[in-house]
Amino acid sequence: MSKQTFTLGIVGARGHTGAELIRLVSAHPGLELAFVSSRELDGQRVADHSHAYRGQLRYESLDAAAVAAKGADVVILALPNGKAGGFVEAIDAVRPDTLIVDLSADYRFDPAWYYGLPEITRGDYAGQRRIANPGCYATAMQLAIWPMLEELAGPPQCFGVSGYSGAGTTPSDRNNPELLRDNLMPYSLVDHLHEREVSARLGVPVEFMPHVASHFRGITVTINLWLTEPRTLDWVRARYTQRYAGEGLVDVVEQAPWVSHIAGRHDVQIGGFTVAPGGKRLVVVATEDNLLKGAATQAIQNVNIALGFPELTSVPASKENADG
Repeated sequence: MSKQTFTLGIVGARGHTGAELIRLVSAHPGLELAFVSSRELDGQRVADHSHAYRGQLRYESLDAAAVAAKGADVVILALPNGKAGGFVEAIDAVRPDTLIVDLSADYRFDPAWYYGLPEITRGDYAGQRRIANPGCYATAMQLAIWPMLEELAGPPQCFGVSGYSGAGTTPSDRNNPELLRDNLMPYSLVDHLHEREVSARLGVPVEFMPHVASHFRGITVTINLWLTEPRTLDWVRARYTQRYAGEGLVDVVEQAPWVSHIAGRHDVQIGGFTVAPGGKRLVVVATEDNLLKGAATQAIQNVNIALGFPELTSVPASKENADG
């Protein structure tokens, strides 16, 4: 285990994921917040917005050059898609050995970047200093499909529902509580970014139909899998249990997991296994907190792997209050 203390900066700290990152970094014995960048909160005390943080840092509005000049050991980019490139270029020019974890989709398809879904890809990590964090839906879908990948007879069909925190903080129909009340809003029903991401990573076509609902956090995905050979329910359960044995952030459960039970948890729950008569159709349900395992928690997993800390350092083992 690394005994060194590393400095870490967060770019895009105003958002929901940025707040979760501050909490996780504040609890980490080997990480020290070097800066938190937010244009909207510039000058305000971080401690006034995060009960977990006890230091004196204030939010700063930092452009790419200013972030690079900070010289942090680790930079986590929690920015909207399409905004990471300038920061990466600036850091490359000043301190290329900086560990960068990008939470956007900007580098998930770039083979020069390590794709950090540890439960599936940790064996591919070989000291890379550029890590692309998977998407929230993409994490849940891959973990739910992966144990059956060799058994598939056709494209998995994935019906997803997300809380409106997944739409970010920029106002839109998909994070407007008034429009979402008593509603389920479909969007991007073909060629969604996460559909392309999962298809590329698993090497099979995946069909994904996302929706957003009126709850704040948490996603659920119901996945229909056609199999090449008939399988029994016991065989399927054993397959998932064996594949995720020892994984602290994958919980294989008996019943179909509820999204209301996943809010504030750092793991993915996979269950509700149902085999149709004939044994060639399987339905699986996966839930996760999109702000945690779908973003901030996974980023900390990747930082821990890269810096030599135990993978779940600072990640709570059980559900905690989102304001804790």
